[in-house]
Amino acid sequence: MSKKNIFYFDFLTNPEAFEKTLTQDGNIGLTRLEHSMPETKIEETLKRAHGYQIRGNWRDVPDAYRGHVDLIARCPNLLAISTGGAGYDTIHVDDCTNAGILVVNQAGMNAEAVSEHAVGMMLCLTKKIAQVNQALRRDRDWVRRDYINNDIFGKRLGIVGLGQIGARVAEICKLAFGMDVIAYHPRINKEEAERRGARLVSFDELLVQSDFVLVACGLNDETRGMFDEKAFARMKSTAYFITIGRGGIHDEAALAKALTENQIAGAGLDVWMEEPPPLGHPLLDFDNVLASPHIAAITPESALKAMTGAAEQWRTILSGKRPPRLANPAVWPAYKERFERIMGTPVVETD
Repeated sequence: MSKKNIFYFDFLTNPEAFEKTLTQDGNIGLTRLEHSMPETKIEETLKRAHGYQIRGNWRDVPDAYRGHVDLIARCPNLLAISTGGAGYDTIHVDDCTNAGILVVNQAGMNAEAVSEHAVGMMLCLTKKIAQVNQALRRDRDWVRRDYINNDIFGKRLGIVGLGQIGARVAEICKLAFGMDVIAYHPRINKEEAERRGARLVSFDELLVQSDFVLVACGLNDETRGMFDEKAFARMKSTAYFITIGRGGIHDEAALAKALTENQIAGAGLDVWMEEPPPLGHPLLDFDNVLASPHIAAITPESALKAMTGAAEQWRTILSGKRPPRLANPAVWPAYKERFERIMGTPVVETD
């Protein structure tokens, strides 16, 4: 069998680690493409490609090169599409499943970085660190008591999406701050939630009971717009809203309205509908909004872990084994037949 081929467009967070790990045995080749290249050059690579390392945020990938049926038709030998993080907004999972193509991500590889960012936002908001930092630099028309803040210890944290990031935040907050952690996650039972460090509740219960509401889930048809005017109105007036999920899960206009009407105490936002948000964005006018431009996972440690993990998973896939972070497990029977037809060897079944 000739060399196996992986391609990507423009950018990887740690290309050196990815390429070194991926190509170490000499039987896998890596091709970097640019969206601005001539179409004929891109088509040559697509026709012989076995894998596509794609960016996970839809804003970074032109529609023509997202993982949908039209792209799949241009890649007759494609076995899998992989993202560099947990999200796979750029991949049409059903299209891949129907075509017998694996969808894999790097869930958990950036969990520590994102969890620390979320906890940092919680602390910064409740301690009013950002507000007092700016006031100290701006003028002296204030007194210390203008910035009386609260302890985080013993408060209740509500997590929407109890995956690896949500579970890690739960662990940190319980151990470090003695917090009571509740969670909403429709696809796990209460026993599993308890193993992940939280007590399972309904979405409405979480809104009503939490001192901090953390969004740690992905964007899909179920979560799109779930934080609307009604949801914010159900939260405590002393509660903080924090999201490290995806833009579109919360309605930005509804959040601005809730802050204007003092329905909640503040917000920490790492994700936006437009990233970075425009300078005139209404949410940037609030002193009690802590803003960052989708950078929670961007640390050198996280990039090394994610890119090494992605490369190792590619090596697993191309050696005929089942990958550890498979997002569409229903594809497996069709994929096995397709793998054998394209690669000439059967999938390696393991217990």
